[in-house]
Amino acid sequence: MADFIKSRRNAPGGFFAAEAAGLRWLAEPDVVPVVGVIEHDANSLRLDRVKEAAPDANSAFAFGRQLAMLHHSGAPSFGWAPAEPAWFGPLESPFEVEVASCKSFTEFWVETRLEALANEIRDQLSSDQQETIATAIKEIASGAFEGIAGVGREKPSRVHGDLWAGNLMWTQDGCTLIDPAAHGGHRLEDLAMLALFGTPYLDEIFAGYEAVHPMPSGWANDLPVHNFFALLAHVKLFGAGFLGQTLSAADEIIDRGRELGA
Repeated sequence: MADFIKSRRNAPGGFFAAEAAGLRWLAEPDVVPVVGVIEHDANSLRLDRVKEAAPDANSAFAFGRQLAMLHHSGAPSFGWAPAEPAWFGPLESPFEVEVASCKSFTEFWVETRLEALANEIRDQLSSDQQETIATAIKEIASGAFEGIAGVGREKPSRVHGDLWAGNLMWTQDGCTLIDPAAHGGHRLEDLAMLALFGTPYLDEIFAGYEAVHPMPSGWANDLPVHNFFALLAHVKLFGAGFLGQTLSAADEIIDRGRELGA
Protein backbone atom coordinates (compact mmCIF):
# COMPACT_ATOMS: atom_id res chain seq x y z
CA MET A 1 0.00 0.00 0.00
CA ALA A 2 1.15 3.54 -0.74
CA ASP A 3 -0.47 5.12 2.28
CA PHE A 4 -1.25 4.61 5.96
CA ILE A 5 -4.58 5.34 7.62
CA LYS A 6 -4.76 6.38 11.26
CA SER A 7 -8.34 6.24 12.51
CA ARG A 8 -10.57 6.37 15.55
CA ARG A 9 -14.35 6.27 15.61
CA ASN A 10 -15.85 9.22 17.46
CA ALA A 11 -12.50 10.97 17.72
CA PRO A 12 -12.58 14.26 19.64
CA GLY A 13 -13.67 17.15 17.44
CA GLY A 14 -10.73 18.58 15.53
CA PHE A 15 -8.24 15.92 16.64
CA PHE A 16 -7.17 14.74 13.20
CA ALA A 17 -7.38 18.25 11.76
CA ALA A 18 -4.92 19.39 14.43
CA GLU A 19 -2.50 16.57 13.68
CA ALA A 20 -2.66 17.24 9.95
CA ALA A 21 -2.06 20.96 10.50
CA GLY A 22 0.84 20.21 12.83
CA LEU A 23 2.53 17.91 10.32
CA ARG A 24 2.17 20.46 7.54
CA TRP A 25 3.52 23.26 9.75
CA LEU A 26 6.57 21.19 10.71
CA ALA A 27 7.17 20.33 7.04
CA GLU A 28 6.82 23.95 5.90
CA PRO A 29 10.46 25.04 6.44
CA ASP A 30 11.65 21.94 4.51
CA VAL A 31 14.52 21.23 6.89
CA VAL A 32 13.54 17.84 8.37
CA PRO A 33 11.58 14.90 6.92
CA VAL A 34 7.95 14.88 8.08
CA VAL A 35 5.41 12.23 7.13
CA GLY A 36 3.24 13.54 4.32
CA VAL A 37 -0.47 14.27 4.82
CA ILE A 38 -2.76 13.06 2.04
CA GLU A 39 -6.16 13.89 3.53
CA HIS A 40 -8.15 13.81 6.75
CA ASP A 41 -11.70 13.83 8.01
CA ALA A 42 -13.36 13.81 11.44
CA ASN A 43 -12.35 10.22 12.22
CA SER A 44 -9.23 9.49 10.20
CA LEU A 45 -5.95 10.76 8.81
CA ARG A 46 -4.41 9.38 5.61
CA LEU A 47 -0.62 9.64 5.49
CA ASP A 48 2.21 8.63 3.18
CA ARG A 49 3.53 5.24 4.20
CA VAL A 50 7.08 5.34 5.60
CA LYS A 51 9.39 2.35 5.27
CA GLU A 52 11.32 1.87 8.50
CA ALA A 53 15.03 1.06 8.81
CA ALA A 54 17.43 0.65 11.71
CA PRO A 55 18.81 3.86 13.21
CA ASP A 56 22.52 4.58 13.03
CA ALA A 57 24.92 7.17 14.36
CA ASN A 58 25.20 9.14 11.11
CA SER A 59 21.44 9.41 10.70
CA ALA A 60 21.09 10.48 14.33
CA PHE A 61 23.70 13.22 13.94
CA ALA A 62 21.98 14.44 10.77
CA PHE A 63 18.62 14.46 12.53
CA GLY A 64 20.06 16.54 15.37
CA ARG A 65 21.18 19.15 12.83
CA GLN A 66 17.76 19.11 11.16
CA LEU A 67 15.95 19.49 14.48
CA ALA A 68 18.01 22.57 15.34
CA MET A 69 17.12 24.10 11.97
CA LEU A 70 13.43 23.29 12.55
CA HIS A 71 13.54 25.09 15.89
CA HIS A 72 15.32 28.06 14.28
CA SER A 73 12.45 28.43 11.79
CA GLY A 74 10.44 29.86 14.68
CA ALA A 75 6.80 30.31 15.67
CA PRO A 76 4.47 33.31 16.08
CA SER A 77 4.44 33.07 19.89
CA PHE A 78 4.72 30.72 22.84
CA GLY A 79 1.54 28.66 23.01
CA TRP A 80 0.53 29.29 19.41
CA ALA A 81 -0.60 26.19 17.50
CA PRO A 82 -1.35 25.64 13.81
CA ALA A 83 -4.91 24.50 14.61
CA GLU A 84 -7.44 24.94 17.37
CA PRO A 85 -8.36 22.96 19.40
CA ALA A 86 -4.96 21.41 20.08
CA TRP A 87 -4.32 18.04 21.70
CA PHE A 88 -1.73 16.03 23.63
CA GLY A 89 -1.65 12.32 24.34
CA PRO A 90 -2.24 8.99 22.61
CA LEU A 91 -4.88 8.31 19.98
CA GLU A 92 -7.05 6.43 22.47
CA SER A 93 -7.17 9.16 25.11
CA PRO A 94 -5.86 12.59 24.06
CA PHE A 95 -6.71 15.65 26.10
CA GLU A 96 -7.15 19.20 24.91
CA VAL A 97 -4.44 21.77 25.65
CA GLU A 98 -4.85 25.51 25.57
CA VAL A 99 -3.88 27.48 22.49
CA ALA A 100 -2.59 30.89 23.51
CA SER A 101 -0.36 33.76 22.49
CA CYS A 102 1.97 34.18 25.43
CA LYS A 103 4.68 36.79 25.80
CA SER A 104 7.13 34.43 27.49
CA PHE A 105 7.96 30.77 27.88
CA THR A 106 7.29 31.04 31.62
CA GLU A 107 3.75 32.33 31.09
CA PHE A 108 3.04 29.62 28.52
CA TRP A 109 4.51 26.74 30.49
CA VAL A 110 3.11 27.62 33.91
CA GLU A 111 -0.31 29.10 33.07
CA THR A 112 -1.38 27.00 30.08
CA ARG A 113 0.30 23.67 30.82
CA LEU A 114 1.62 22.91 34.31
CA GLU A 115 -0.93 24.49 36.64
CA ALA A 116 -3.88 22.94 34.82
CA LEU A 117 -2.41 19.44 34.92
CA ALA A 118 -1.27 19.71 38.52
CA ASN A 119 -4.82 20.61 39.48
CA GLU A 120 -6.26 17.69 37.52
CA ILE A 121 -4.11 15.07 39.28
CA ARG A 122 -4.50 16.47 42.83
CA ASP A 123 -6.74 13.61 43.90
CA GLN A 124 -3.95 11.13 43.14
CA LEU A 125 -1.46 12.95 45.39
CA SER A 126 -0.76 13.19 49.10
CA SER A 127 -0.51 16.67 50.59
CA ASP A 128 3.31 16.38 50.60
CA GLN A 129 3.32 15.36 46.93
CA GLN A 130 1.02 18.25 46.06
CA GLU A 131 3.40 20.62 47.82
CA THR A 132 6.45 19.24 45.99
CA ILE A 133 4.80 19.72 42.59
CA ALA A 134 3.50 23.17 43.53
CA THR A 135 6.99 24.22 44.68
CA ALA A 136 8.52 23.02 41.42
CA ILE A 137 5.98 25.02 39.42
CA LYS A 138 6.72 28.06 41.61
CA GLU A 139 10.42 27.78 40.75
CA ILE A 140 9.55 27.72 37.05
CA ALA A 141 7.17 30.66 37.54
CA SER A 142 10.08 32.70 38.91
CA GLY A 143 11.37 33.03 35.34
CA ALA A 144 14.64 31.23 36.01
CA PHE A 145 14.21 29.04 32.94
CA GLU A 146 13.39 31.68 30.32
CA GLY A 147 16.69 30.89 28.63
CA ILE A 148 18.87 27.79 28.66
CA ALA A 149 21.00 27.10 31.72
CA GLY A 150 20.09 30.58 32.93
CA VAL A 151 21.50 32.29 29.84
CA GLY A 152 19.44 34.91 27.98
CA ARG A 153 15.84 34.51 26.81
CA GLU A 154 14.61 32.06 24.22
CA LYS A 155 12.45 33.13 21.30
CA PRO A 156 9.53 30.85 20.37
CA SER A 157 10.73 27.78 18.48
CA ARG A 158 8.82 25.59 16.05
CA VAL A 159 8.59 22.43 18.17
CA HIS A 160 7.18 18.96 17.57
CA GLY A 161 5.80 18.95 21.10
CA ASP A 162 5.71 15.18 21.74
CA LEU A 163 9.12 14.10 20.51
CA TRP A 164 9.66 10.85 22.38
CA ALA A 165 11.41 7.98 20.62
CA GLY A 166 8.15 6.42 19.43
CA ASN A 167 7.39 9.49 17.32
CA LEU A 168 10.58 9.16 15.29
CA MET A 169 10.46 6.93 12.21
CA TRP A 170 13.97 5.90 11.15
CA THR A 171 14.28 5.28 7.41
CA GLN A 172 17.06 4.74 4.90
CA ASP A 173 16.89 8.47 4.21
CA GLY A 174 17.17 9.51 7.85
CA CYS A 175 14.62 10.25 10.53
CA THR A 176 10.99 11.23 9.80
CA LEU A 177 8.69 13.01 12.28
CA ILE A 178 5.23 11.61 13.05
CA ASP A 179 2.43 12.23 15.59
CA PRO A 180 3.17 15.80 16.68
CA ALA A 181 1.59 18.10 19.23
CA ALA A 182 3.12 21.00 17.31
CA HIS A 183 3.21 24.50 18.76
CA GLY A 184 5.36 27.51 19.46
CA GLY A 185 7.51 26.55 22.42
CA HIS A 186 10.96 26.30 23.96
CA ARG A 187 13.55 24.29 22.02
CA LEU A 188 14.34 22.22 25.13
CA GLU A 189 10.82 20.75 25.07
CA ASP A 190 11.81 18.51 22.17
CA LEU A 191 15.29 17.72 23.50
CA ALA A 192 13.85 16.84 26.91
CA MET A 193 11.28 14.48 25.39
CA LEU A 194 14.00 12.71 23.42
CA ALA A 195 15.87 12.14 26.68
CA LEU A 196 12.87 11.23 28.82
CA PHE A 197 12.20 7.61 27.85
CA GLY A 198 15.38 6.78 25.94
CA THR A 199 16.12 7.42 22.25
CA PRO A 200 18.67 5.48 20.19
CA TYR A 201 21.87 7.40 19.54
CA LEU A 202 20.77 10.26 21.78
CA ASP A 203 24.34 11.55 22.22
CA GLU A 204 24.74 11.72 18.44
CA ILE A 205 21.44 13.59 18.09
CA PHE A 206 22.56 16.11 20.68
CA ALA A 207 25.97 16.46 19.01
CA GLY A 208 24.31 17.16 15.67
CA TYR A 209 22.05 19.69 17.34
CA GLU A 210 24.96 21.53 18.93
CA ALA A 211 26.81 21.58 15.60
CA VAL A 212 24.06 23.97 14.44
CA HIS A 213 23.03 25.54 17.74
CA PRO A 214 25.81 25.45 20.38
CA MET A 215 24.43 25.15 23.90
CA PRO A 216 25.73 26.70 27.14
CA SER A 217 27.49 24.57 29.71
CA GLY A 218 25.05 22.74 31.97
CA TRP A 219 22.11 22.96 29.56
CA ALA A 220 21.06 19.36 30.21
CA ASN A 221 20.40 20.27 33.85
CA ASP A 222 17.36 22.24 32.64
CA LEU A 223 15.71 19.24 30.95
CA PRO A 224 13.46 18.24 33.90
CA VAL A 225 11.67 21.60 33.55
CA HIS A 226 10.82 20.79 29.96
CA ASN A 227 9.69 17.20 30.42
CA PHE A 228 7.64 18.07 33.52
CA PHE A 229 4.47 18.61 31.49
CA ALA A 230 4.85 15.21 29.82
CA LEU A 231 5.39 13.53 33.18
CA LEU A 232 2.34 15.18 34.73
CA ALA A 233 0.41 14.14 31.61
CA HIS A 234 1.50 10.54 32.09
CA VAL A 235 0.19 10.60 35.66
CA LYS A 236 -3.11 11.98 34.36
CA LEU A 237 -3.36 9.45 31.52
CA PHE A 238 -1.81 6.32 33.02
CA GLY A 239 -1.88 6.73 36.78
CA ALA A 240 0.44 6.59 39.75
CA GLY A 241 3.02 4.37 38.06
CA PHE A 242 4.63 7.56 36.72
CA LEU A 243 4.38 9.47 39.99
CA GLY A 244 7.83 8.54 41.30
CA GLN A 245 9.54 9.80 38.15
CA THR A 246 7.42 12.96 38.23
CA LEU A 247 8.29 13.75 41.84
CA SER A 248 11.99 13.12 41.16
CA ALA A 249 11.81 15.62 38.31
CA ALA A 250 10.07 18.09 40.64
CA ASP A 251 12.91 17.78 43.16
CA GLU A 252 15.46 18.38 40.39
CA ILE A 253 13.56 21.47 39.24
CA ILE A 254 13.46 22.87 42.76
CA ASP A 255 17.21 22.35 43.22
CA ARG A 256 18.03 23.75 39.78
CA GLY A 257 15.80 26.79 40.23
CA ARG A 258 17.41 27.63 43.55
CA GLU A 259 20.86 27.16 42.05
CA LEU A 260 20.08 29.60 39.22
CA GLY A 261 18.47 32.04 41.63
CA ALA A 262 21.32 32.01 44.11
